[in-house]
Formats: sequence, structure tokens, C-alpha cells
Amino acid sequence: MKILDKYIIRKFLGTYVFSLGLILAITIMFDINEKLDAFQKAPLRETIFDYFLNFLPYFANQFSPLFVFISVIFFTSKLAGNSEIIAILSSGVSFNRLLRPYLISATVIAAATLLLSAYIIPPANAKRIAFTNTYVKDKRVSVISNVQMRIGPGEVVYFGDFSSTNERGSRFSLDKFDGNRLASRLTAATAIYRGGYSWRLRNYARRTFTPNRELLQTGMVLDTVIPIAPNDIIISRQDQEKMTSPDLAAYIDRQRQRGVANIKQFEIEYHRRYASTAAAFILTVIGMCLSCRKVKGGMGLNIGIGLALSFTYILFMGVTQTFAINGLTSPAVAMWIPNIVYTFIALALYIRANRY
Repeated sequence: MKILDKYIIRKFLGTYVFSLGLILAITIMFDINEKLDAFQKAPLRETIFDYFLNFLPYFANQFSPLFVFISVIFFTSKLAGNSEIIAILSSGVSFNRLLRPYLISATVIAAATLLLSAYIIPPANAKRIAFTNTYVKDKRVSVISNVQMRIGPGEVVYFGDFSSTNERGSRFSLDKFDGNRLASRLTAATAIYRGGYSWRLRNYARRTFTPNRELLQTGMVLDTVIPIAPNDIIISRQDQEKMTSPDLAAYIDRQRQRGVANIKQFEIEYHRRYASTAAAFILTVIGMCLSCRKVKGGMGLNIGIGLALSFTYILFMGVTQTFAINGLTSPAVAMWIPNIVYTFIALALYIRANRY
């Protein structure tokens, strides 16, 4: 890399880290004020290590696209205001060459964002959410009724009631079909989860249907293997935030095969992680092209336009997410619509800036 590249990368990443650190400090003060009663009840060690050390990466990653944009707008406007960009371009450096260190910086941020959101933040979220459920407000779902899902080809399981507290269900039934014909039906008064895919059925009855007769087998206890676990039965709010991306993809595929309908939030979370990563490049190009020229309004005008565009981007993400939840479009399309729209904005600004 040339001295120019190192200079711009240092300015970009330095401004990004500083602005993000500043907003995190402000966020901590507001969060302490809002949850003061909860923090007084919780042990100091849990507050620091289980909540704040896991809350800060989560919050930083959520708003990373916004601060990429703001950072580019801020330091590029400052360079333009000091006539540094004019001097760089006048020395024979092309606009495309000037854009290179910006894209290198965006690559660093995008890689960090993907690593955090896909692998590091989900385990941290599990501790953070457990803390808030214990000391702030419990949002866990512990009991659910009338659950029916497909667990394999021609196999449908049903729970009249299921509690995640003791991992026990009542009014259990497992139907196996041969084509359109009911081949067998296993019922039990209670079904107790024992780990893995192992279940213990109490007061069970197994009916096997043949073309000529019905075979009945009953008993008090039956240990059997059923390919289902409590987290497949009860889905709580924020469960998707606690899964790494590979686990999230596997969970979505498994739930689709079982015919589970309420997995929109899991699909949205999966595609949002990758869409946020791509946003680092798009918003970097927009910010650079928007603020690389010296204007009469000064830095304030560029920052104002940048803030308006960045908040519009975040609002757009929220609107398209609602489309996916309401079934108006798929989660993948919903999460990538803002990036597609802003890619066209980036291309238009790039062509405009490259003409000067």
C-alpha cells in the first residue's frame, strides 16, 4: 500500500472506531438509567460480564452500517474542506484509485461485522438475554398448547400441552402414515424429554393398523427415540439472536421440513446478517462520492445529507422487514431490497463524482 492508502485507511477506521465508541458510551449511560433497578438487584459481576460485555458488541454491530456512513461523510468532507482531495486528484491519482483505500477499509469492517454477527455475538446474546430475562423482564415462553408438526416423512407429532420448564408434554400422539393411510398411532398421557432425541412416554398405547385388523399394545413406561427437542417445540422471542449462522440455517431447514410456520424471524435474522455486511461497501461508496467535493455549504451540509440517507436506510430496513413478517415478500428479498435500492444510488453518485 502507498502512503496515501495508509493515510485514508487510518482516517477512515480511526473515525469509525471513535464515533462508535462515543455512541456506545452514551448508550451505556442511558441503559444504566433505564435499568437501574435491575442492576441494583443483579450481582456486579453478572452485570459487567454477562450483560455489558455482551451488550456492547451487539449494539455496535447493529448500528455499524450507520457509523460507516457517518465516518466516511465526516472525514472525507474534512479532507475536501482542506483541499486535500483536490491536491490528490491534481497529482495524477484517478478517482478510482482514490476509492481503493475506502474499499479496503470497508472490507475490514465488513469482515469484522460478518464474523461478529455470525459466530461471536450469538453466544454473547445468550448470556445477555438470560440476564435481562432474570433481572429486567422475563420474555421467555415456557408453556405452549396444541402443537403439531411433521418430524419426518409421513410422521406427525402432537402435544396437547408442553412446558419447557420441566421439559414435559401431555396428551402426546405420534402418527405414522403410509401414503394417505394411517399406519400406526402412538399416544401417551405424558412425554418427558431426556436429552438428545430420547423421550420417556408414560401410560402409552400403540395402535398398528393393517388392512384386516388393528393391533394394540399398551404399557406404563416406554423409552423411545423421537427426532424432536424442546427448542423445536417452543420458540421464544429472540431465540434467533442466540444462534450462530450455521446453526440458524440448519434450524430453518429443519423447521421447514417439519411444516413449522412461525420461523419468519429466524429467516429475517439470517439474511439480515449478510445484508448488513454488504451494506458496508454500498454506504462507503455513497458517502465518499457524496462528500469528496468541496461545497459552499461546508462540512455541515454533507453531514446533514449523510445523516438523512443513513437514517432513511435504517428506516427502509425496518419497513421491508415488516413486509416479510406480513408475508408480502420473502425474508431474503425483504432484507436485500434496501441494498439493491442504495446500490443504484451509489452508482449514480459514483458516475456523477467521476465526471468532475
